[in-house]
Amino acid sequence: MYEDHRRGRSFFSSFIVGMFVGGILGLLFAPRKGDETRQMLVEKGEEYLGEGKQMYETGRERMTGMVDTGRERVTEMVDTGREAATEKTDELRTKIEETRERLKEQVGQTSDSARDKIATAAKAAQAGVQKVAEKADEGTKNAAEKTQEMLDVAADDKGTGPAPSA
Repeated sequence: MYEDHRRGRSFFSSFIVGMFVGGILGLLFAPRKGDETRQMLVEKGEEYLGEGKQMYETGRERMTGMVDTGRERVTEMVDTGREAATEKTDELRTKIEETRERLKEQVGQTSDSARDKIATAAKAAQAGVQKVAEKADEGTKNAAEKTQEMLDVAADDKGTGPAPSA
């Protein structure tokens, strides 16, 4: 693209140089008088000036139109982007809220389940402690009975046992 631009500039520059050289040669070899030539140059200059102004105005109008069109397109794109961003933001908020509600529900269910399991485990532990306490009581009673029996046997042995030998 740069090469095309350079070639166009080169061609245009050559055209301008050629126009000036042609104009100078035309003046040198002109069959008219100086006044006529000056008058003709003034007329041609005014003509070229008018054409240049007209080309400038046409170019300016085109550029203004292009700038306005570009501005409108950019505005449309920005508006479209804003709408899309707002839409995506709303969708994201909705998904976040839905997820938050699901999490609350799951936490509630898990909490209830944990409470039930803890209550069941507490009842089982309480029953186990009760059994151990009963066994301990039973063991203590057995130990007390055995101890009493042993004491009774020992007491009987002291009083009725064989006589000591001399």
